[in-house]
Amino acid sequence: MTQDRTTAPDATPAGPAPWRPSRTVAVILAGGTGTRLGLGIPKQLLKVAGKPIVEHTLAVFEAAPEIDEIIVLMAAGHVAEARRIVANAGFHKVSKVIEGGETRNDTTRIALDAIGAGDVNVLFHDAVRPLVSARIVRECVNALWTYSAVDVAIPSADTIIQVDEDDCITDIPVRATLRRGQTPQAFRSGTIREAYRRAEGDPDFAATDDCGVVLRYLPGTPIKVIDGSDENIKVTHPVDVHLADKLFQLAAAQAPRLSDHRSYTEELTGRTIVVFGGSYGIGHDLTELARRYGAQVFPFSRSTTGTHVERAEDVAAALTTAFEATGRIDHVVVTAGILEKGALAEMDDATMDRLLQVNFVGPVTVARQSLPYLRQTKGQLLLYTSSSYTRGRARYALYSATKAALVNLTQALADEWADFGVRVNCVNPERTATPMRTRAFGEEPEHTLLSAEAVAQASLDVLVSELTGQVIDVRRAPGEQPVGEQVAVVPAQPDAHPVPTSGRATSGTGW
Repeated sequence: MTQDRTTAPDATPAGPAPWRPSRTVAVILAGGTGTRLGLGIPKQLLKVAGKPIVEHTLAVFEAAPEIDEIIVLMAAGHVAEARRIVANAGFHKVSKVIEGGETRNDTTRIALDAIGAGDVNVLFHDAVRPLVSARIVRECVNALWTYSAVDVAIPSADTIIQVDEDDCITDIPVRATLRRGQTPQAFRSGTIREAYRRAEGDPDFAATDDCGVVLRYLPGTPIKVIDGSDENIKVTHPVDVHLADKLFQLAAAQAPRLSDHRSYTEELTGRTIVVFGGSYGIGHDLTELARRYGAQVFPFSRSTTGTHVERAEDVAAALTTAFEATGRIDHVVVTAGILEKGALAEMDDATMDRLLQVNFVGPVTVARQSLPYLRQTKGQLLLYTSSSYTRGRARYALYSATKAALVNLTQALADEWADFGVRVNCVNPERTATPMRTRAFGEEPEHTLLSAEAVAQASLDVLVSELTGQVIDVRRAPGEQPVGEQVAVVPAQPDAHPVPTSGRATSGTGW
């Protein structure tokens, strides 16, 4: 058939066809061996915050609605372990776990072959950047509608110097034009394929990142840079392990809210919830809220049922009561906690023992007694911490220490109990309006306090979620309504909250 090339005198040439990818694929590059960390296993298999680093990374892309498929390129000899992690975590988007190449370039070529032909979006991400945000993933994919190559970077806070072979400065580039590269790097598949095709003819070809390949071999291709984040660190050196672990400790997970009353009712009807510390405050509000949605809730406390969380026989009796009444226990919640204030050197033995027993031995006892029941239902244990867990405060030494211990306990048990299908999480509410807090600190401005009902709602969202090993921070949003009209906000990062420094009180999440 003959093509008609006749055009009007003022016609403009047709532009390129609009980009229509068939899917978006995330390629997780997990080929590192951990040499610089001095480990016997690849660094991506090292655990931080209770999970292998690669599992944290995969979870971000699994949850991202922009991602259709995930391919994992694993270090030689560790493919089976990576597949086990994927299977245990239930990552449905992971289509392949295959062995990577000897170099970064080889690994990218293997990934492109695994993706197959056709127009697709491709995101290459370092497995050892587990703190990449959903925002970064979303902006990378969105940018591919306009650009065929996308990088992620952050401004350099330090002056960069260039040196010669004798370590003498030869140049100091202007810092304002410099960025520190991160991942993911995103491409239209045709662009990255063509860049690597051209690179094959270069005997000196070697690159440490894929945007560098496009820059060198497709020099006319604009590479869009979007903002990364300081938290998106690459775990490379021993100190990075500690930094990543601390960042996970400080980061708050987001518990998704269900859409309406009916959704909560469908989730909770027929479930059995045991609340230790359920007589008033957060525990009481959680009990009432869950009951309205159809759950069978059994509240126990020292004041109403004579139940002491630090006594194994009391906890066992409470759990037996709930199980015999319903034949199951789906969730166990521990809101009990006390705050004894004062200098450690001046605290008497009885006070120290009471604080340690209720705040730490109690949750440990409940955890041990609850596991057999929670294994049957693949349920969840929910604990409570305080903003003071991030930094010990004067006159709060033991309280802060026990709250930090509960965070560590949460992460450790989530790891220990993962094979049983039992989830463990920890809620971190800011200062909350409860009768106990009022008795301890007197009347406080309403706009400074979170309502117990808001914390209870956030707690319920955690219970019906699939989260595990997480600290869920609950605080008021700026400009939020007074106490009693609030909706809990679960932010991306927790803020430290001021704590009064005088007097003696029990905490707002207590009995």
